[in-house]
Amino acid sequence: MATNAEDVRRIALELPETEEKLAWGMPTFRVRGKIFVSLADDDASMGVKCPIEDREELITSEPEKFFVRPGHDDNFAWLRVRLAAVENEEELRAILLDSWKQAAPRKLAEAYGEDEQTPAS
Repeated sequence: MATNAEDVRRIALELPETEEKLAWGMPTFRVRGKIFVSLADDDASMGVKCPIEDREELITSEPEKFFVRPGHDDNFAWLRVRLAAVENEEELRAILLDSWKQAAPRKLAEAYGEDEQTPAS
């Protein structure tokens, strides 16, 4: 089952303290003001936070799913994801949660816990 922009929106907004805001004419999702995902203007892909040192391995292992836009993403900790290549909602949720944790303040991310369904006690 391919995922789509509405799946991204729904899952992103389920994450704590997330808000949607337009930027550059595209929907972005932020935690405490920091962007962790942006939808492309054609809704076919999204950008997510990803350490620069991890991008090449992801792109090499799944080039049909992951990519960077040359000249745009080169020096930033972002990775592009083709939504049609995301296997299922569980994988999409994992990608979004990982990006959210990179943008969220440490204490908020820790409070949310390892299990995205249950906040830490």
